Amino acid sequence: MSALFQPLQLRDVTLRNRIAVSPMCEYSAIEGTVQPWHLVHLGSRAVGGAGLVIVEASAVSPEGRISPADAGIWNDEHVAAWKPITRFIAEQGAVAGMQLAHAGRKAGTRPSFEGGRLISADADDWWQALAPSAIAFDEGYQTPAALDDAGIAAVVADFRAAAERSIEAGFELIELHAAHGYLLHEFLSPLSNRRDDRYGGSFENRIRIVREVVAATREVWPERLPLFLRISATDWVDGGWDIDQSVALAQAIKGDGVDLIDCSSGGSVPHAKIPVEPGYQVPFARRIRKETGMATGAVGLITEPPQAEKIIANGDADLVLLARELLRDPYWPRRAARELGVEPPTPKQYGRAW
Repeated sequence: MSALFQPLQLRDVTLRNRIAVSPMCEYSAIEGTVQPWHLVHLGSRAVGGAGLVIVEASAVSPEGRISPADAGIWNDEHVAAWKPITRFIAEQGAVAGMQLAHAGRKAGTRPSFEGGRLISADADDWWQALAPSAIAFDEGYQTPAALDDAGIAAVVADFRAAAERSIEAGFELIELHAAHGYLLHEFLSPLSNRRDDRYGGSFENRIRIVREVVAATREVWPERLPLFLRISATDWVDGGWDIDQSVALAQAIKGDGVDLIDCSSGGSVPHAKIPVEPGYQVPFARRIRKETGMATGAVGLITEPPQAEKIIANGDADLVLLARELLRDPYWPRRAARELGVEPPTPKQYGRAW
């Protein structure tokens, strides 16, 4: 039996296989409200056979968006728009996961397909970016406002409220986004966190907000439902966040209610030299899993079924997350099943075609 197509039990939720749709921003929401595009985009990946469909990074507050076209989960209108999507995903036998996010100092850009330009400060839809320290991400980016204690408490409360709305919207899994140079990652990395209070300096201080967000989420997120944490396992820059600190973070939060560490990397600073190659981030998932005993997810240039099968069979990770490959082929899980000698999960409407 293929390891990739073994079910994965996470608390009271069972994934039908070890293939997950990685969160991918679509920049197609209106004032945070998802549109028919999202139903078709996400629903087709559920029809395609993935076990878990994690929706794009969804802002916990208006200022937490990357762009004005980001999805959100900060009001009741957003909840209503997500409901038919989560319902359809579940009807196809997949699990719907919500990724809760705050863009931090990387907020305030146009969608990528509009060139990703920075929003001018005199534009009607400009807003002030927030960060642990008043350090711009790159030349041309706005200088963010450094959060004070009240601001940090408000961010934590926003994550908590978004988790409550995620329950109402029908999600069965939450992933907290602490990667790719966004707000929670900004607190973790010494490159972006220059604070000298209880949220900066030492390792214990830099991970404090992540632990507070995890605790606040778990206060409202049902015990029976799983919680993931996505991290950038390394900044790929000397003096930044690295794999040793990632292992230590996983050890620290092991008892906090996190069920899986989703291991990505980079994004904290521009122009980092990243040795990109197939499976280049898998060693991070392997090491965290081996040294902490926590479940992990592997992501990054995983494109071929034998490659994904090997990751799971070797115990490098418990889950593989695919992004661009599932944009190219929403039915990749079905192709993988056939290649690995497994009966592909097929909706009754498509039965005669498989």
